[in-house]
Amino acid sequence: MSGGRVKRQPQRTCIACRRALPKRILRRIVHTPAGEIVVDPTGKLAGRGAYLCAYRDCWLQALKHKVIGPALKKALTEDDYARLEAYAQQLPERPNEEPGSESSVTPVG
Repeated sequence: MSGGRVKRQPQRTCIACRRALPKRILRRIVHTPAGEIVVDPTGKLAGRGAYLCAYRDCWLQALKHKVIGPALKKALTEDDYARLEAYAQQLPERPNEEPGSESSVTPVG
C-alpha cells in the first residue's frame, strides 16, 4: 500500500455557465496591467483573469450577457467585444452530453 497522495487539480468556475472545471481545460481572459483585454493561452499572464469553457456557446453567452467586463473589473470597448466574439467563433460547439453520463458536469450554483 503506497502512502502517495493524488495531486488535486486546481478548479475554476466558468463565468458563463457557472460549471466548476479543472483550470487547465478552461480558457482564461486577462485584464493586463497595461489595460488590455486578451485571451491568455498559457494561463500565466499577469493581471486579473476570468475563465470560460472552451466552447463557443459559453463565450457567446458571456458576451451577450456582458459578464466579462464585471468579472475583469474593466469596461470592455466595442473593439474588445469584436475581438472576443471573433475568437469565440473559432471555438468548437459543445458536444452533446447524455444526462447521468460520466462526461456530463453538473453546473455549480
